[in-house]
Amino acid sequence: MNTESLVLIAGCLVLGWVVARIAKPPPVLSQQLNWYVLNIALPALVLELIPRVQFDPHLWFLPVSMWLVFAGGWMVSVLIGRWLGWTRARVGAVALCTGLGNTALVGFPLIEALRGKEGLALAALTDQLGGSIALAVGGITVAAVYSGGRPEPRVIARRVLLFPAFIALVIGFIVNALGGWPPVIESFVARVGSTLTPVALFSIGLQFSLHLDRSRLGATAVALGWKLALAPVAIFAFGTLVGAGGLVLAIAVLQAAMAPMVSTAILASQYNLDREVANMALGAGLLISLVTVPWMDGLLPT
Repeated sequence: MNTESLVLIAGCLVLGWVVARIAKPPPVLSQQLNWYVLNIALPALVLELIPRVQFDPHLWFLPVSMWLVFAGGWMVSVLIGRWLGWTRARVGAVALCTGLGNTALVGFPLIEALRGKEGLALAALTDQLGGSIALAVGGITVAAVYSGGRPEPRVIARRVLLFPAFIALVIGFIVNALGGWPPVIESFVARVGSTLTPVALFSIGLQFSLHLDRSRLGATAVALGWKLALAPVAIFAFGTLVGAGGLVLAIAVLQAAMAPMVSTAILASQYNLDREVANMALGAGLLISLVTVPWMDGLLPT
């Protein structure tokens, strides 16, 4: 990780944390910044990066790896939850934290710092076809099942197909097939997309909190044990088995190793799951992943 990228990541996180505690910003500021990131900056970044992707026969492995992480995390949560006698609300919260990683808001800055623009393009593909759809389909399903509700296929399909970054992904593939953007448009989307990293990290800093509850440490340890350690090892093993290698394998492993997604805490709260476990896993996972992801990158092929 180069020094400039490290300073940007750490600086924006700390700045957001300090502002939240000293400047007393409006309570809705983080929500507004998240809206901008998800609906403006992220689609622009996807529009910039996807036309640059050089197609590889193993690109299928990138989104599939995110689904494997999700399925494996759900299975681990159910098995350990039964063994330890967890409530359904806790099993559901842990399943969300084990299965859904922060492959965009934290993943993009880290991977750009570690693997450059080429790696970032593959990270965008992984996030949009893997992580985002896993959230919209798998995440909603888990949340509904463990809250006693029932997932609605029409609502899920609408969320996927109308998500701005997914629309940008489709447009990006078309532009890729046509040979890329004209320089003036490429410059525009690149400049807008470049705002994602500082704004997203500043927003995460604004929202960051870490409250340790001893009664929930075990559940949090299970969630992070899978998400930060076992999941990337499993993806590396499976990728090696199917012949994926080089940058494709590295990006899949790094995205699998990201901390739990911010949306896990939101879903846990909305569906009356164990939101305290989700919040603990989110806060602790973010701090730990800033160390484990770069360390893991040093072990992967260049």
